[in-house]
Amino acid sequence: QVQLVESGGGLVQAGGSLRLSCAASGRTDSTEVVAWFRQGPGKDRDFIGLIRRDGYKTYADSVKGRFTMSRDNAKNTAYLQMNSLKPEDTAVYYCASSRLVVPATTANHYNYWGQGTQVTVSS
Repeated sequence: QVQLVESGGGLVQAGGSLRLSCAASGRTDSTEVVAWFRQGPGKDRDFIGLIRRDGYKTYADSVKGRFTMSRDNAKNTAYLQMNSLKPEDTAVYYCASSRLVVPATTANHYNYWGQGTQVTVSS
C-alpha cells in the first residue's frame, strides 16, 4: 500500500501562484508514475500531468506553460508548481500514483490517490 498526502492548496488571486506537494509513504515502489488530476464543481476528474521516476513528464494542454511538475525521489515527494492561475483552475487537486511505467492519462489507471486539496482562484 501507498499513502499519498497532498498539501499546499488554498485561496489565491488570479495571476498568482501556488505549489502543491504530494508526499508518499509505505510502498513507494508504487510511485513509478505520479499523476495530477483536478475536479471542479460538477465536472469530471481531469488529467493535468504526470511525472515518471526517470523524469519523463507530460502535461495537459490546458496547463502547459503555466504548471510545472517535479519530484524528489529521495524524499518520496512530488510537486506541482502552478503559476498564472486563472479562476477556471479552481478545483480539488489530487495526486495519484502507479507502479507501472506506462504514462497513462486516465484516472482508472491509478491505484493510489491522495485525499485532495482545494485550490480556489478568485477573479
